[in-house]
Amino acid sequence: MQFEPGDQRRRLPRHLQAPAPEPDRFAFEIRAARAGDLPDVRGIYNHYVANSVVTFDEKPSTHRYWREKFDLLTRLKLPFLVAVTPTGQVIGYALVQPWASKSAYRYTVENSIYLGPGAGGKGLGTALLQALIAACEQIGLREIVAVISDSGAEASIRLHERNGFVEVGRMGRVGFKFGRSLGTVYLQRSLTPVRRRRRRG
Repeated sequence: MQFEPGDQRRRLPRHLQAPAPEPDRFAFEIRAARAGDLPDVRGIYNHYVANSVVTFDEKPSTHRYWREKFDLLTRLKLPFLVAVTPTGQVIGYALVQPWASKSAYRYTVENSIYLGPGAGGKGLGTALLQALIAACEQIGLREIVAVISDSGAEASIRLHERNGFVEVGRMGRVGFKFGRSLGTVYLQRSLTPVRRRRRRG
């Protein structure tokens, strides 16, 4: 049977139609960061340094900076996680670092989480933050603090609030970048430590 142009019957019955192609899936794995990941981590962070006020850094970070941070967090046994695609590309990272240097603060950390360009809005931020929280609880940490810009970082604030962080304070006009004054929002979440945290040496 032939169909004339415009004949609605030209569409084949569903059981004879080819299956629709599946959309590309956004797949990733979260694991501990390795030294070989640092160039990608640096690239992600420097994107925000150059293009946003979510970080108050104004100069691109160096390889040395990230190597020293990696070595410090490794020595302190603090979580530093990366999200990688099936091909091994780093598309996001999350870490915690000491909140302050005095020993009484040893159970409290400050978190950082950054996603690569194009990786937002797909659940990656939530997955990284939840994995980071679990890793912190596993090693006995008790409090985690987020310090977030009060301008241009609304998505980050919402992400933290959805994962149990509550706002505990604000500071206005403490930063200045791209010709404008910026403030910070402080959010905090209490953790349920699985085991006791060892004193840092």
